[in-house]
Amino acid sequence: MSHSHPTTTSATAAPNAADLPRRTTRTRPRGFSTEATFIGRSLRHAVRDVESMLMAVALPVMLMLMFTFVFGGALDPDGGYVDYVVPGIILTCAGFGAASTSLSVASDMTSGFVDRLRTMPVRASAVITGHVAASLARNLFATSVVLLVAVAIGFRPSAGVGEWLATIGLVALYILAITYLFAAIGLAAKSPESANGYGFILLFLPYVSSAFVPVETMPRWLEVFADNQPITPIIDALRALLIGTEMGASGYLAVGWCLLILAVAAVWAAVLFNAKAGRR
Repeated sequence: MSHSHPTTTSATAAPNAADLPRRTTRTRPRGFSTEATFIGRSLRHAVRDVESMLMAVALPVMLMLMFTFVFGGALDPDGGYVDYVVPGIILTCAGFGAASTSLSVASDMTSGFVDRLRTMPVRASAVITGHVAASLARNLFATSVVLLVAVAIGFRPSAGVGEWLATIGLVALYILAITYLFAAIGLAAKSPESANGYGFILLFLPYVSSAFVPVETMPRWLEVFADNQPITPIIDALRALLIGTEMGASGYLAVGWCLLILAVAAVWAAVLFNAKAGRR
C-alpha cells in the first residue's frame, strides 16, 4: 500500500513595494535658477576682488588722463582731444574688465570645480553664463565711472536720449561679445596663467585703431589693418553717437562685428566646454 506524502510548496511571498528602497532621482532646477545662482557667485567674487575692479577702472582712467593732458595738446591744440579719445577709452575699459573672465573661467576648469558640478543636478555650463553676466554688470559699472571722470576733465557729449540709449546698447553688446571671447580663451587655455597671456593680446587692438589717432595718420600698411579690424567701426559709431561726428556705415559695421564675435565666441566656448566638462 503506497502512502502518499503531502507535497509541500515553499512559496516566497512577493515583496511589498513599500519595503523596497526607493531610488532617488535627481531633479534639475527649473527655469534659470541655476544661472542666477552662478551669476550671484561671480558677482560676489567680483565685489571681493577689489584689486581687479580698481585696475579695470584705474588703467583706462590713467590712459585717458595721459593722452588728454600729455599728448592732447600736440594732437589737438584747440583742446578738444578729450572728446575724441573718450569712445576709445570706453572700449579699452571694457577690454580690461572682460580680460579677467578668461582667468576666472580657466581657474574653475582647472581647479576641479566644474567636475564637482557634474555630480549635482545642475547645468555645469551655467557657470560660464554666470561669468559672462557678472562681467557685463561689472564692466557697465566701470564704464560709468570712466565716463564720470571724463566729464570731470572736460568731456562734453552732445548726445540726446536716443543716442545715449544706443550708446549703452552698443557698449553692452560689445562687452557681451568680448567677454564670451575671453571666456572661450579661458576654456582653451591649459592654465590660468596662459589664459591671462592669451587674452592680453586682444587688449592691444584699440591701440591700432581710430581710438587715439585717426587711421589716416598711420603708415599705409597699418592703416589698412586699422581700418578693417572690428574695433575701429565700433569706436567710430560711439564717437558719432556721443559727439555727433558722421556715422556713415560705422553703425551697421559695429553691430555686425559685435554679433559676429558673439556668435563665434559662444559656439567656440560651447564646443570647448562640452569637450572638457562633458555635455550636461
